[in-house]
Amino acid sequence: MKIDTSRRNFLAAGLALPAAGLASTTSSPARPAPAPQQAAPTTGKIAYRVLGKTGLKVTTVGYGCMITSDATVITRAADMGINYFDTCRSYQGGQNERMVGAALGAKRKDVFLSSKCDQRTGAGILAELDTSLKELNTDHLDVWLLHMKDNPSQIADDLVEAQLKAKQQGKVRFIGMSTHNLPVMVDRILETKLEVVQAQYNFASAAGWGPALQKLNQAGVGLVGMKVMAKAGGRGAPAPARPAAFAPAALKWVIKNPAIATTVPSMTDIDQLEQNFSVMAQQFTDADQKILTARLEKISPYFCRMCGQCDGQCPKGLPVGDMVRFVMYADGYGQFPLGREHFLRMAAEHQAVRCGECATCVVQCPHGVTVAERMMRAQELFA
Repeated sequence: MKIDTSRRNFLAAGLALPAAGLASTTSSPARPAPAPQQAAPTTGKIAYRVLGKTGLKVTTVGYGCMITSDATVITRAADMGINYFDTCRSYQGGQNERMVGAALGAKRKDVFLSSKCDQRTGAGILAELDTSLKELNTDHLDVWLLHMKDNPSQIADDLVEAQLKAKQQGKVRFIGMSTHNLPVMVDRILETKLEVVQAQYNFASAAGWGPALQKLNQAGVGLVGMKVMAKAGGRGAPAPARPAAFAPAALKWVIKNPAIATTVPSMTDIDQLEQNFSVMAQQFTDADQKILTARLEKISPYFCRMCGQCDGQCPKGLPVGDMVRFVMYADGYGQFPLGREHFLRMAAEHQAVRCGECATCVVQCPHGVTVAERMMRAQELFA
């Protein structure tokens, strides 16, 4: 699969990255391969890259199972040749893993399975892992991630030690973490020698993510792109027609970065699956760029790029970027329980704040998010 890294094809809001690719390999998916540096070859309509130093040969389009309720879509994806599936212990109130395990069935041996843990202690995540293995009906995970770590202090030594223990026991093959705030996490990721990072990355991402991705790629860390569609959340947020050109353009934009080994877009039906699958055989074009540029203009009032520039601005101490993202879960993905679950994890004093009581909002987003409206929307939905 030829990867176009020409600067002219990058969005104004996108990244200009060096053409550092991923090494080609003809090994089977289960056999370790050398660390990647060039794009792997395409077989038919399926394109593969190697997930960092793990050696896992993964399809450039994987499957994010978070909002899937129809198990037959997951089964169909495995039949089509998609070989990277991502879930989490907490998705769908703990039921998502069970559904994924049933959907994969005997195909489990042919795919790479990733799940994530939410507990904040080593003992806690080890207990979660045992539950995950039982629910997924497997004796090991290929990738096991600490879920949603956006501050270096959240990757505690205790958690990493527990991950390494699970690896030594053969319960997991490779360890890592997921994040919405990659740039601030890079040094801690390298310090703890995590092997896989699943990061928010899309056409609306801040330009500062380019160096972070490149540094991790050069160190051999396997990179998985999530939140690849940049779905906006909030009353009045424009929803693009999925069958149109937006979704393929957004997915192609992520894949054209050779540092990204695979992606985990959410899929709920066969039409979405087939549309995403087809992207592996396509190139990012000037027409795609125009689509995404127009989309970015429309979602600017609603979409948080997680650039961190609003951190500490709210006099009430509210985590502004997180709360805008919680709205995205509800209004952008249709996952109200997930948004409310995250809202209720905030400190009680933050849950009690009502932004409508402030005369003016002092938080200013450099990218145009209407912060006060988004915050009040979160409080309206979840408080």
